[in-house]
Amino acid sequence: MESLKNKVVFITGATSGIGKACAEAFAKEGTNLILCARREKLLKNLSDELIQKNGIKIFSGKVDVRNKGEVDKFVESFPPEFKMVDILINNAGLSRGLEKFYDDDHINWEEMIDTNVKGLLYVTKAVIPLMLSKGEGLIINIGSIAGREAYPKGAVYCASKHAVYAITKSLRMDLVDKNIRVSTIDPGMVETEFSKVRFRGDEEKAANVYKGLTPLKGKDIAETAVFIACRPKHVNISDVVIFPSRQASATIVHRD
Repeated sequence: MESLKNKVVFITGATSGIGKACAEAFAKEGTNLILCARREKLLKNLSDELIQKNGIKIFSGKVDVRNKGEVDKFVESFPPEFKMVDILINNAGLSRGLEKFYDDDHINWEEMIDTNVKGLLYVTKAVIPLMLSKGEGLIINIGSIAGREAYPKGAVYCASKHAVYAITKSLRMDLVDKNIRVSTIDPGMVETEFSKVRFRGDEEKAANVYKGLTPLKGKDIAETAVFIACRPKHVNISDVVIFPSRQASATIVHRD
C-alpha cells in the first residue's frame, strides 16, 4: 500500500453524500484537501470540522462545475502548496426526475448533462495540466451502474453516466504514457441525497427508493476510493462496480 499522507486530493461535490464521505475518508489518511461545492456554508462547516479533527490543510471554494469560468478561476486560484494535485475525485453529479422520455422536461436533461458530463470535463481539463507538470496523478470518476445498463424512465441520466464511462476509458488511453492513472467507481443504490434531489425534495418518494433493503452508504464508496488510491504506482484499478447485497443489476433488487 502507498501512504496517502500529505498528498493533495481534489474532491468536487464535497458537501454531501459520496463527496462528503470521500473528504472524511481521505482526511483520516492525512491527505490535504481541495474541496468545492455549491453550498458555501456547508463547505465551510465541513472544512473546519476536518481541519480540527485531522490536523490537515484544506483549500475550498464555492464552485458550480457547470460553469467553466468558475472552474477555471478556482483552479487558477490554488495556493502553491495545493497546485500539485495528486488525486482528483470527480464526484459532482445529480439526477432529475423519473419520467418516461416523452413526459420528461428538457430542463432536467440540461441540468444532468451540464453537471454530470460537461462539469466533469471542465474540472478534468483544468486539473490534468497540474498532474502533467507533476509527472503523475490519479483520476477517480464516480459513475453509476446507470453507466453500464439503461433502465426505464432514466434515458438521459443513463446517457450522462454512459458518457462518464466512455470518457473514463478514452481518457485512460490518452494518458497511458503520462503516468496518470484513471479509474471509475460505478455504484448501485447508495443512500445519499441523490433520490431527494431526483424528486426535488419529495422525501417520501426518496425514502421509497431504499425501502425493504439496506442500500450502500457514501462511506462504502469512499473506502473503495481510498483503496484505489493506496495501490502501488504500477497498479491501476480501472473499474469497480459495487452493489448492495440485495441488488443484482440496475433493475433487479430483492426487498422485504
